[in-house]
Amino acid sequence: MELTKIILFLAFIITLISLSIQNKHLMLALMCVETIILLLFTILVLFLSSSLALSQTPIPIILLTISVCGAAVGLSLVVAITRTRGNDFLNNLNLL
Repeated sequence: MELTKIILFLAFIITLISLSIQNKHLMLALMCVETIILLLFTILVLFLSSSLALSQTPIPIILLTISVCGAAVGLSLVVAITRTRGNDFLNNLNLL
């Protein structure tokens, strides 16, 4: 069980580093964010399954629901930006 937790934390750190390095495509940055959310979900389920508190049971489902909504919004933004600009390069976006 400890090896699983170490591997999940290592994957989380690697994904954070790849998100900070990612500066070319919006789609790849959104995929890194979704990977972070899924890793947080897995870590949360592992930690909450070890405790037997019933009041914390719906928290992973709520996190998963919010991440699905975020993925839908991110995908619609990628589609809208690709249709208007022709690509999803981050350096072409003026965010100010």
